[in-house]
Amino acid sequence: MKTIRTLAVGAAAAFALTACASTNPMASPSTSASKSSTIVVGSANFPESELLADIYAGALKAKGVTVTTKVNIGTRETYVPALKNGEINVIPEYTGAFALYLNKAAVVTDGATSLASLKAALPETLIALDPSKAEDKDSVAVTAATAAQYNLKSIGDLAPVASQLVLGGPPEWATRANGVQGLKTVYGLTFKEFKPLDTAGPLTVTALKNGQVQAANLFTTDPSIKASGFVVLDDPKNLFGAQNVIPVVTKSLATPTVTAALNAVSVKLDTDSLATLVTKVVVDKQDASKVADEWLKAQGLA
Repeated sequence: MKTIRTLAVGAAAAFALTACASTNPMASPSTSASKSSTIVVGSANFPESELLADIYAGALKAKGVTVTTKVNIGTRETYVPALKNGEINVIPEYTGAFALYLNKAAVVTDGATSLASLKAALPETLIALDPSKAEDKDSVAVTAATAAQYNLKSIGDLAPVASQLVLGGPPEWATRANGVQGLKTVYGLTFKEFKPLDTAGPLTVTALKNGQVQAANLFTTDPSIKASGFVVLDDPKNLFGAQNVIPVVTKSLATPTVTAALNAVSVKLDTDSLATLVTKVVVDKQDASKVADEWLKAQGLA
């Protein structure tokens, strides 16, 4: 997943991105955790991350915590430094993907190893709370026609034909341990070309549909996979590992109230529920904060 799954941008460009509370997502006189008791919940630049940020923010508000949100900040290359320096204090993450981002040698073969690897790799100022049952993995997807043409069922099946195919994904996938490099190291794949697109979003979906790319990075909860009849290739060597949704928090702000509110979300959130919520946002075009609020109320968390 997620990849947590994101469009690499420079810090200067990222600071100009639109956010919920400001036209500059990281610029606010009161966002620093050291200067304000307000908890700032951030998100990456894809719909599921924004939705999860809204869920976390709503759960905290329901417990009387003062919260603001800064969504669509950008990729980990942008929001992780902001998380480290206290400009944001809570972020929805994915155990295996975040562990590999922090440590390319991390072991993420299952839920337990991914969680342990993540906790070991986190800076001392941050803490990972309880993981949810909800899992959203990065994947390599192809069209049904491509799968049939080359008899593709798993990622390894691409080995004989990868040199003829174009792979699409977010720009940072070119250097990620669970991206182009990982596909080559783990599965021996060398593609004809890597085409930078968006973060498993509409550009990637369109490029895969129209043949600009023949394989692409999509998140497994993406409703476009089913809608478009894409085939997600199996990952028997666990390149993408376990990617359970997990809140990562500024340790100094992880009070019992904050911890309990966020862990309560993790208890309730599973993969099917997450996929349903993402469909409401992506396909039905419902407002993410409204979808989050309705889910929280249905779960007795707001």
